[in-house]
Amino acid sequence: MLSKGQLLEFYRQMHLIREFERECERQYTRGNIKGFLHVYSGEEAIAVGAISTLQPQDYVVTHYRDHGHALARGVNSKAVMAELFGKSTGCSKGRGGSMHMFDAEKNFMGGYAIVGGQLPVAAGLALASKYRGEDRIALCFLGDGALNEGEFHEAMNLAAIWKLPVIYFCENNLYGMGASAANNLVMYQEIYKMAAAYGIEGIQVDGNDVLAVRELMEQVTHRVRQGQGPIFVEARTYRLRGHSIADPANYRPTEEVAYWQSRDPIPSYREWLLKDGGATQAEIDQIHAAVERELVVAAEFAEKSPFPVAADLYRWVYQEDGA
Repeated sequence: MLSKGQLLEFYRQMHLIREFERECERQYTRGNIKGFLHVYSGEEAIAVGAISTLQPQDYVVTHYRDHGHALARGVNSKAVMAELFGKSTGCSKGRGGSMHMFDAEKNFMGGYAIVGGQLPVAAGLALASKYRGEDRIALCFLGDGALNEGEFHEAMNLAAIWKLPVIYFCENNLYGMGASAANNLVMYQEIYKMAAAYGIEGIQVDGNDVLAVRELMEQVTHRVRQGQGPIFVEARTYRLRGHSIADPANYRPTEEVAYWQSRDPIPSYREWLLKDGGATQAEIDQIHAAVERELVVAAEFAEKSPFPVAADLYRWVYQEDGA
């Protein structure tokens, strides 16, 4: 049974991710963050609920909408913000930017800008864990847009054949960039059932309910850790912003957006905490104030940090024997 402290921590993480990305949007308009910026707003319950069930030695691999996963995994918010600024103090030393967050100490093995590119990486990490007899699993996030990539089929097939300790978690936010999954991307709308083609169990969950995600993933991670092979999870959710900050998302029906805004996982969870979770408004206010202070520190840290220097161009590219 989850304690009140754990329930409040879930809220803190979800609120941190949302407010962190709002700060990112402000910094983007100021020119401090360049290139593409894909925010996770609306999907926070998935990262928090799923990653909370992992152990420190487990791997997390994800796609380019990766800030939320990094924060949920415990990557320092200053290091994430500095990476977005392209600074040398970033979690990828300013080399990855928004779409390539890494933190080896947290076993956060990266966001990947190539759609579907992370799936075989997760299979490889899981294969290495099994080969070495290690007690660690790989949790791999993917979007519904990755289902049409060859890597999806190859990774699922190999994971099934080798019975790998990997969880493929599809965040189905109903759109692949500007194309509706229902009309243009996926012929089979019950995505989780696609796993059956590879002999893998598929499960669907409400991705806007952090406790539902947590409850399901507790069972899933236990089974995978026990050597029962891979599992595929589909979470139904919705991104509240466009594909990227530069996307006004005019292709989405107004009624659809309004419906999903009414199911925003953060205010919904806050309401549950106050009504049934034993939380007080004062505790919620304390979380809000603490997150605001953390983000002020993160933004100031990123702005004052130095950019990478040319002398470091060839550092951290590969490791020589004995290094």
